[in-house]
Amino acid sequence: MRRTNVPNEPEFSDFIDPKQISRGMRNLLSPRWWWFLLIIMISAWLLSGFFMVGPGEQGVVLTFGQLTGLRDSGLHYRLPSPIQTNFVVDTARVRTAEVGYQTVTGNQNVVLEEAQMLTGDENMVVVQLFVQYLVQDPEAYLFHVKDAEAVLKASAEMALRSTVGQNTIDFTMTDGRVQAQEQVKTLLQALLDQYRTGLLVTEARLLAVDPPSEVRDAFHDVVRAFEDRERLVKEAEGYAEQVVPAARGESAKMVLEAEAYREQRLIRAGGDAARFLTLLAEYQKAPEVMRERLYLESIERVLSGATIFVLDTGSGGVLPFLPLTDLTPAALSPVSVPTEPVPTP
Repeated sequence: MRRTNVPNEPEFSDFIDPKQISRGMRNLLSPRWWWFLLIIMISAWLLSGFFMVGPGEQGVVLTFGQLTGLRDSGLHYRLPSPIQTNFVVDTARVRTAEVGYQTVTGNQNVVLEEAQMLTGDENMVVVQLFVQYLVQDPEAYLFHVKDAEAVLKASAEMALRSTVGQNTIDFTMTDGRVQAQEQVKTLLQALLDQYRTGLLVTEARLLAVDPPSEVRDAFHDVVRAFEDRERLVKEAEGYAEQVVPAARGESAKMVLEAEAYREQRLIRAGGDAARFLTLLAEYQKAPEVMRERLYLESIERVLSGATIFVLDTGSGGVLPFLPLTDLTPAALSPVSVPTEPVPTP
């Protein structure tokens, strides 16, 4: 049988000299190499203590698990872990919570387990509450409660049910909606302070207060009636604001005119009384002369606006012609009577 020569496969020992391996191992095991590696590790460990606190954030530093300080925005240093650790909390970001609904891809889906509740007059309503809040106390937010957001949502639902349960459905749906929101906000903040969550509620808004679908149309009619009533009341108040000042002004004007007329009449009456007393004194001195004078003054007043014709008594009894057709209003002007007496026959 013929044998063929097959070359042997190369082995690892053919490429690496065992002497070189021994030399490298000796270098790794040398104290100088280990000191260099230790210095690098210690440097990296010490550098891990630097941390950054951004604008609107606050840093919390713990030493062996105990709070030892708060840090404002900027670059800070702490001892490396596990000696000291740090947390950074965003205290400027406005956070939100939803009760009675859940927003998914821009759509609000009602969560009936949270939204359905009873009012003070035992009516069922579906309420949706929107809450905005801030982290006010980072220490309490991180360490006094396990999940501050979950505590806030549960407290918001509790405050909402308590407020709705103390008021009637008409009050919550119409006039008292704003007041109910303030009640929810106040009660929610009191609960959060009691639990030491470190959260501050900035807004609590009732997005929807609706009756069940079976009676929704009837309740909406009631709401519209309340709105119409408020509109009519405001229109009436606006009309009153226009009419009442005008009436007051007219009344004041009439009062002033009456007072002026009163003063005028008093002055005139005083003048007439003084004139009468003067005439009385003169009459007592010369009664005949005063009677003649008063007679002439009366005749003068009576004839002052009449047309006077002076007739000559010496015409022999012939009636003179009077131009009656010319006695128009323009021609009826007073005629001066001669001061000399008319001679008698």
